[in-house]
Amino acid sequence: MFVRSVMAAAVAAFVAGQASAADKIEWNASLWGNPRAVTRGMEAVAKFVEEKSAGNFTIKMNYGETLSAARENIDGISLGAFEVGQMCTSYHPGKNPLGTVLDLPFLPLPTFDVLVKVHDAFQNYEPWQKELSRWNAKAWVTAALPQYEFMGVGKPPRELSDWASMRVRALGGIGEAMRKLGSVPTTVPAPEVYTSLERGVVQAASFPYSYTFGAYRLHEIGKWFTEGLQPGSQHCPFILSQGAYDSLPAEYQQLLQDAIPVNYKALGNAYEEADKKWIPIYKANMEVVTYTEEQHKEFKAKAAEPVWNDWVDANKGKFDSRAVLDFVLKTAAEAAGK
Repeated sequence: MFVRSVMAAAVAAFVAGQASAADKIEWNASLWGNPRAVTRGMEAVAKFVEEKSAGNFTIKMNYGETLSAARENIDGISLGAFEVGQMCTSYHPGKNPLGTVLDLPFLPLPTFDVLVKVHDAFQNYEPWQKELSRWNAKAWVTAALPQYEFMGVGKPPRELSDWASMRVRALGGIGEAMRKLGSVPTTVPAPEVYTSLERGVVQAASFPYSYTFGAYRLHEIGKWFTEGLQPGSQHCPFILSQGAYDSLPAEYQQLLQDAIPVNYKALGNAYEEADKKWIPIYKANMEVVTYTEEQHKEFKAKAAEPVWNDWVDANKGKFDSRAVLDFVLKTAAEAAGK
């Protein structure tokens, strides 16, 4: 009751303080980690908004969990503590179960362009918008994280059986996929992964390939990494405070919409630059683990549709989970031109 009362008061305050385009408005964005490829999109958005508003509307990047812990950004948005929050649905699936559909493993998102089209369409999907509204949150853009891979220590998992009993950092649906292979998944937040791998808490970690391994320095202790496994991605949107958005003048609301393609273009360029930098470093210092077409088929048979069906069954009492999954698969097929 206290949380909801505070939220209501925050929303009322925003609405009461309706701004005009002549006012100086500074928003705060809550992020974790240091500036890296995944933050380049939001950094480009902030620059775009500032330039187009002649400096009257700014978005300040607050890195390193200085405003909120990574798992609590959705709560901060709900309370009106800041206006933009980076989040990953797999960090708190109980708070946003519908949004975890994009965390499912082996979804047919073979290229970055297809992934962007699907994730972007999902931000406009009414059921997802409705789920976020319970947190005073507005869907906006995503970090469009590229397909994940694994990096680890110890024996390289060249056969599917090698994953059995391995402790892995794997979130959401990717974690469930690895569980189907006999692994023991854990949802360690990104800033804690280096220490977990170094101390042997986990033997392998999944991250967006390739920039994240370098951003969190896992290549300094890793002995091997997978390439071409593509077990899935994660749904990590940037959400807005609905109250703060509603209090903006119409011109600035439109700026935020105009900035959406700016975000995705900057991300695509950043991921491409990161690949050119990091992949040669990884290959020069670690073993590369690849899988045959038959092994890929075996992975998917054991860990794709079975996990999708489990997700549908687990959520069908909360919302029309089959319809949500079908929306994602249909959008992916259309995006890929199938």
